[in-house]
Amino acid sequence: MKEPLTTKLRRRLTSLHSWELPRQRGALAPAHVWTNRDMDPTPVEDQNWDTWTILAYWATDTINLATWQTASAILAVGLSWREAIPIMVVGNFCVAVPLVLNGAIGAKLHVPFSVIATSSFGYYFRYFCIVSRAILAMFWLGIQSANGAQCVTIMLRAWAPSYNDIPNQLAESAGITTQGMISYFLFWIIQLPLLLIHPTKLKPLFWIKLFAAPIAAIATMGWCINKAGGGGDMFALRATASGPQYAWLWLTCMSSVSGQWSTLACVNTFIYFPCHPPISSEKLKGSSNDLIPDFTRYAKSANGQYIQLPAMPIIFTACGVLGIVTTSASKVFSGEYLWNPLDIIAMWLDYGSGGRCAAFFAALAWYVAQVGTNITANSISAANDLTVLFPRWVNIKRGCMIAAVIAGWALVPWKILSSAQTFLAFMSGYAVFLGPMAGIMAADYWLVKKQHIDIPSLYNPDGRYRYVGGCNWRAVVAFIVPVVPLLPGLALSISGPQAVHINDGVTNLYTFNFLFGFVTSIILYAALSWIAPAKHTLLKDTVWDLDGTAIEAQARDDDVEAEKVSKIGLPRKIGSPDAKPL
Repeated sequence: MKEPLTTKLRRRLTSLHSWELPRQRGALAPAHVWTNRDMDPTPVEDQNWDTWTILAYWATDTINLATWQTASAILAVGLSWREAIPIMVVGNFCVAVPLVLNGAIGAKLHVPFSVIATSSFGYYFRYFCIVSRAILAMFWLGIQSANGAQCVTIMLRAWAPSYNDIPNQLAESAGITTQGMISYFLFWIIQLPLLLIHPTKLKPLFWIKLFAAPIAAIATMGWCINKAGGGGDMFALRATASGPQYAWLWLTCMSSVSGQWSTLACVNTFIYFPCHPPISSEKLKGSSNDLIPDFTRYAKSANGQYIQLPAMPIIFTACGVLGIVTTSASKVFSGEYLWNPLDIIAMWLDYGSGGRCAAFFAALAWYVAQVGTNITANSISAANDLTVLFPRWVNIKRGCMIAAVIAGWALVPWKILSSAQTFLAFMSGYAVFLGPMAGIMAADYWLVKKQHIDIPSLYNPDGRYRYVGGCNWRAVVAFIVPVVPLLPGLALSISGPQAVHINDGVTNLYTFNFLFGFVTSIILYAALSWIAPAKHTLLKDTVWDLDGTAIEAQARDDDVEAEKVSKIGLPRKIGSPDAKPL
């Protein structure tokens, strides 16, 4: 019999235990370790992401305001479209490689990043990675929401022009106007139920955004070209830099493009700043390389996620070209390069009822794009981390709710944008720490463990991945060594050249912070694991379940075939002789 709502509400308000999540049946963790459904291996019925879903995921994540402005940022430093296009292709290919490497882990093992990290960092040291990623994700979730409020402002001005005349009742120290707070609250409250959508049910949102955002982008470009009488002067321009400066700018911009997605292998965060000209993509640090297992864990096939390798550079470049053409044309009729498409859409409000109607739907499309990116890039990664940190109380849905409240109100993101520039610079440079995390994960899985992981031990604090006191010292060394030389550059980006004085070599090294950290950590971790191997963690085969205890999230047939064990028909268990250390 279903419990009455009033009884359930009374119980929730009077008993802390009523908030406990049920223990997962057939869970892989020992009896004294609490897990829940969202942190355990994904059940077969939830492995519903096919190649087209992953392709739609990337299309929706890539088509956003930050991507639109990235190409324009390249042009702002003195390069031309002839450099911008290959820079976008090469830069995104560089980050697509670690995305695929770490995405394959989730696609095969069907567990999230926060659990996978146990194999490489150790059961307790992984919490450093989890907490770091959770903080970063919630921070950018709030910032992205604060910036997205501009979409709401345009929609309300289109619907009721008098909205623009709302008097400000807030003090200047608040960092936001009354109109801005109303728009922000509406953005947040409308976004909230969408954040609660489980990853297995996100496909409809992907397809809505996949159609809405490109239509708005193409329409904006078409209007600008028509008004300007052509694409503007940008395609006739040449790079103003030459010689060594040209080569350095090319490499720097390429690293900046990679940096925008630097943590999707970890967290997948995107941020858009409404500034003119747009701030360098070094400040658009994303989190992609560490987040991607949180989504590929739902893949039907371990091979489906390889579509990321060609798709990401193509989609990113296509969106960047739209930004280049639109920005070029805007110079003709406005007298300046309009890097922000919302500034162009706001101009339509002066074109009568037809212009307001177009502005409303274009702003709505960008709103959908911003919310979609917030869901896939920020909210779910934070929720997965909170699920592992507090498995007894938090699942993905509750984690998204907690992240939304902390990010949206506790962090006061509008205040950060208006006044906390030092803190903003620090969080923007956080890829210094996330690059090595992604590199260590990739090296551990592909080079050291040879794709063979003991999945039950990922949940066991006393299992084979305990290492020394729950910490893998090889990962510690491989993490610290590439981070230390980057710290002076991080200090410079936070405090400025007046407070920090470093030579050009150190400054230039910081420009490549993600790529440097990722590559260096791979080399160090692999070398240390070869010199002093943790032999008890090296297996001949993947361990899928406890000895004699099947679990619901059994590997799919193609995963098993990938292990070349189809001759026995089932994945090997922990009690199998082949599951012993090498």
